[in-house]
Amino acid sequence: MAETGPTTLGDLAFEVRSKNAGPFWVTMELFMRDAAGYGIAADESFLNERTVAGLYGVDESEVQMFRISSLNVVKISFPRPVGQASLRDRDIHSGQQHVPLAMLPVPAT
Repeated sequence: MAETGPTTLGDLAFEVRSKNAGPFWVTMELFMRDAAGYGIAADESFLNERTVAGLYGVDESEVQMFRISSLNVVKISFPRPVGQASLRDRDIHSGQQHVPLAMLPVPAT
C-alpha cells in the first residue's frame, strides 16, 4: 500500500487559486470545503503572515490576510517579487503562485 503523505491545505479546499491584484501584487484565495477546513486555514497559529512570508520569501509586514468565515474563505495578498510582465517575470498572471500554499501540510489532529 502506497503512503499518501500528510494532509495539505489543498486537500481540505474546494479550490486554491492565485492571480494578479494589479501589476505589483499577488492575491491567493483558499476556498475551503467546510467549516472544519476553514477553521484550520483561518487558525492564526497555523496560517499567518509569518508562514506566508516564509513560503514566498516576502516581508512579513507586507502580507495582508483576510479571513471571511461566512464564505469559508481565506484571502492572502502580498507584493509581487517583480512587476507584472517585467523582464524577470516568470508567471505573468501569477496563476502558479498558489502551489506552495496548497501543498502546506496541516497540523495532525
